[in-house]
Amino acid sequence: MPSVVLVNPQIPPNTGNIARTCAATCTPLHLVGPLGFEISDRYLKRAGLDYWKYVDLYYHPDLQAFQRSHAQQGGRWIGFSTSGLCSYTKFQYRDDDWLLFGCETTGLPADVLAACHTVVKIPMAQPGVRSLNLSVSAALGLFEARRQLGLLD
Repeated sequence: MPSVVLVNPQIPPNTGNIARTCAATCTPLHLVGPLGFEISDRYLKRAGLDYWKYVDLYYHPDLQAFQRSHAQQGGRWIGFSTSGLCSYTKFQYRDDDWLLFGCETTGLPADVLAACHTVVKIPMAQPGVRSLNLSVSAALGLFEARRQLGLLD
């Protein structure tokens, strides 16, 4: 099962919505700090509704802590970025992939992008639109990986 990783998320409702998606799909959610909010933030909880008890949630205070956790489990880092090399639908996912998404304002940091096995993008037809909402991007990436892995039933 792929995991969703949010690196330095800043907006509680986005993280809450992603947590809800992860709960519905039994997908582990990793939050890598620093975060732009407290885990107990009321907006975070409100966006996740009463589904938090179903979220397989992991908090890593910084990137180094996340790297140590990842090293124990293995798998590839798949970065999602507007600078991605190929469309997220053309990439072949594996069940041990980690789908990495950056903060809402700056995306994934350069050092994280450099550490990724590959970086994919979600194509957008309108060049004037810089990016999609973080929770939309995470859902698209996760559901494409699940579709390819036969996990949509």
